[in-house]
Amino acid sequence: MSNTNSIGVIGAPYDKNSTFLRGPALAPARIREALYCESANMSTESCRDLGQVDSIHLLDDLEIHQFPDDIERGIGSILDKFDRVITLGGDHSITYPVIKAFSRKYKKLNILHLDAHCDLYHFFDNNHYSHASPFARIMEEQLAQRLVQVGIRTLTPHQKEQAEKFNVEIIDMNHWENIENIVFDGPVYLSLDIDVLDPAFAPGISHYEPGGATTRQVIQVIQNIKATLVGADIVELNPARDISDMTAMVAAKFLKEIIDRML
Repeated sequence: MSNTNSIGVIGAPYDKNSTFLRGPALAPARIREALYCESANMSTESCRDLGQVDSIHLLDDLEIHQFPDDIERGIGSILDKFDRVITLGGDHSITYPVIKAFSRKYKKLNILHLDAHCDLYHFFDNNHYSHASPFARIMEEQLAQRLVQVGIRTLTPHQKEQAEKFNVEIIDMNHWENIENIVFDGPVYLSLDIDVLDPAFAPGISHYEPGGATTRQVIQVIQNIKATLVGADIVELNPARDISDMTAMVAAKFLKEIIDRML
C-alpha cells in the first residue's frame, strides 16, 4: 500500500530518443547536486524547509536497459510505495512510459505540459519513441483524459492536426496568461520541459527556442495548479550545454516548488 504522505523522487537518465544532441541522461545527477548546493538552501517560497521533511525520498536512478519497459515497470513499482512520484529526466521520451504507469493508478488523469514544443509528432526520424512524440503515444492509448499544453511556440501543421485529432488544448506563448483560467477535474500530472523557458533563463537545453517563459512565470504556474498534483517530471536539461550549472539550479528550484505544492 502506498504512503499518501510520501513523495518519491527518482532519476530516469535516458536520452537515446533525443534528436540533434545527447546530454539529458546526465541531468538527474546534476539536479541532485544543485538541490544540495551550498550556494542555496532547501527552503521553498512558502518558507517550508524541505531538509526537515522526512516524507521526501530521493531514490537511486532507474536502471534503463530496455526502453520503454524498464521505465514503466520502475515507476509502477515506486507508485506502489509512494502516492506521489517525481521523475527527473532524461529527454522527454521518458514521459510516455511514466504516464503508462500512472494511468494504471489514476484512471482520470489530467496532464499539464509546459514546453516550447507539442511533442505530438506521429513519428520523428522514423522513431516511434522519439522525444518529439511522447504525447502522441499517450493520447493514442488514451492514458490521460485531458492534455493541456502551455508555452508552445513551435507548432507545425502536422502537430496542429494531431492536437485537433486528440482534443489537445494548446495555450501558446502568446496567450500564456490564459493558464489562470484552467481548472482541472481530477488528479494532475505536470510534465515540465525546461525549454519552456526562454534560453536566456535556461542555456542548458538542447533546443534553443527564443521567446519563452521566465523562471518566475513557471514557478507561479506550479504554485497555482488548481487540482491535486500527483506526479511530475522535469525533462530536457542538458548539462553538456549548461553555463556554471545555471540551468541545473533552475531545475532544482522547480523541483523544490513542485514538492512543496504536493505537500
